[in-house]
Amino acid sequence: MQICCYEWTASPRHKRIFEGGKPVKKVIFLVDMNAFFISCEMTRNASLASVPAAVAGDPKKRTGIILAANYEARSHGVKTAMVLHEALKRCPEMILVSPDLTFYKQKSREVMDLLSNYSPIVEQNSIDEAWLDMTGSEGLFGTPVEAAKHIMDEIKDRLGLWCSVGIAENKFLAKMASDMKKPLGITELWKDDIPIKLWPLPVKTMHGIGAKTAEKLERIGIHTIGELANFDASLFVRTFGKNGNDIYLHANGIDHSSVHPHRADEMKSIGREKTLPENISDIEKAKIVLIELADHIGMTARNHGKKGRTVQITLKYSDFRVVTRQTTLSATFTTREIYQAGCSLLEQNWNRNHAVRLIGLSLSGFQEEDSLKQLSFFDLKEDPGKNDKNQRIDQAMDKIRSKHGTEIITLAALVKKETI
Repeated sequence: MQICCYEWTASPRHKRIFEGGKPVKKVIFLVDMNAFFISCEMTRNASLASVPAAVAGDPKKRTGIILAANYEARSHGVKTAMVLHEALKRCPEMILVSPDLTFYKQKSREVMDLLSNYSPIVEQNSIDEAWLDMTGSEGLFGTPVEAAKHIMDEIKDRLGLWCSVGIAENKFLAKMASDMKKPLGITELWKDDIPIKLWPLPVKTMHGIGAKTAEKLERIGIHTIGELANFDASLFVRTFGKNGNDIYLHANGIDHSSVHPHRADEMKSIGREKTLPENISDIEKAKIVLIELADHIGMTARNHGKKGRTVQITLKYSDFRVVTRQTTLSATFTTREIYQAGCSLLEQNWNRNHAVRLIGLSLSGFQEEDSLKQLSFFDLKEDPGKNDKNQRIDQAMDKIRSKHGTEIITLAALVKKETI
């Protein structure tokens, strides 16, 4: 039998999980958006996706530099930070777009909000990348690679953007892994992989080493990360000063820094959407999809201890019109209550004459004050005994899934989902 307990650090968010008295291996993701600025532009101008295109400073005057180029432009040798006139020599037919930082920040917020559904511990490193502490999430999202695939697919399907994911035991290795395969790459870089995957790389590719430091390293005979890792530690620190120790530790795959969320309440909502394999007009089929979504949302909410008061549904029709509706209920994270609220909204807004191609469901309102709580139909219908029973059922299912995986047990209605 496995015994789980928790050792709390300075913040409850940064708990370390133990099994059988031994620390569980940390699982850290670095999600890096691919060609982010120009990818944002392609979400609102699909014609840019099939031709060489780039976001650049002052395209009308043909001055400035390339801020982001799509992969069609990169195939011609165009690179980020390249002087614009040089880029146009390499790819004269490239379409140039003026930067819109307000739009890119909005898309970045959408990415970070989506990532917060997978972990309450998200540290945004820049406008287009973030670390996630995914330790202990296997019961929710499967293996690290399976979880990364979920994230990649959801970012692509919901936001129209591409990303790469690095998976490792610490932030440095996750960052290095995220750069190893682009676009749409998932790379694992565990400590056992370091001699094979990390050490052969040129030292100039190492995260945290700039051009000047790389030149200095090469002058003393260090050309690869492996050569740096095996250099005399004390001599290296004396040569490179206070940053030398961190550089040396990183080369050996050592990074003790934690993932620190930048926002006080980083998880604003928990949501899932499903694009249907075919458009549907039958509300009973829609309800089966809703159960699937509620099941996943409830399990995620319970895993993070988040009870929400607002349930929202999203319906996208075959003509791409989108309708959202929401309701308020007593704070909950039980699957049945989330489903009931969503189902009521679905029944109130279903139109059999308009086929639906996507259904979404979300739970939010985690930080609202008790004084603002509104009674709803569900408060009057359900009694405390039933609510306790629902929670016990959910907790029993969560426990089984945590040990054996998410597919081992499911709600009876979901057995019919293949009919949709």
